[in-house]
Amino acid sequence: MSFTIAIDGPAAAGKGTISKAVAAHFNVPHLDTGLLYRAVGLKMLGGVDPIDAARALRPEDLEVEGLRTAEVAQAASKVAVIPEVRAALLDFQRVFARRAGGAVLDGRDIGTVICPEAEAKLFVTASAEVRAQRRFKELTEQGAATEFDTVLADVRARDERDMNRADAPLKPADDAVLVDTSTMTIDEAVAAAIQAVDAKRG
Repeated sequence: MSFTIAIDGPAAAGKGTISKAVAAHFNVPHLDTGLLYRAVGLKMLGGVDPIDAARALRPEDLEVEGLRTAEVAQAASKVAVIPEVRAALLDFQRVFARRAGGAVLDGRDIGTVICPEAEAKLFVTASAEVRAQRRFKELTEQGAATEFDTVLADVRARDERDMNRADAPLKPADDAVLVDTSTMTIDEAVAAAIQAVDAKRG
């Protein structure tokens, strides 16, 4: 039996951390679908056509160095607006989602487009300022030289692109449970997510 858990939300809302914890709690595999777009974005920065890169993407491409940089994040957001790229990555995600035993997928359009039939759907969000603060802390800890205002502008630009793209815009599924992590600790957010999934599992 498969039980798909779809976790969507904007950048730096905490969905990656929550998704990993939920997957560990229920002992199911986890796919960070953003890595698919980052892998395509990285190839595009290297001169490869993004549509060709998406069609040829392999699981090992998600393991390469450099997928977590700010430059690759921006490239990922740009390739994600290309319908042919999204279509090429659709099957990869759907096959993963219907694994026997269940799976957790996190991204921007899992509950709305990739797996609208997912048994549990969460939409993890937080204010742009809180998300920018988290991203800024992450970047400075990595030794990146950046300003908070620059990070906030990047977060808002990504939100604008993600929410207003014609193909699969970022929005909560009608039946998604909203988890706003703005004032939550990580433990509180994870507990809220697990509780929401448990309610769907019956």
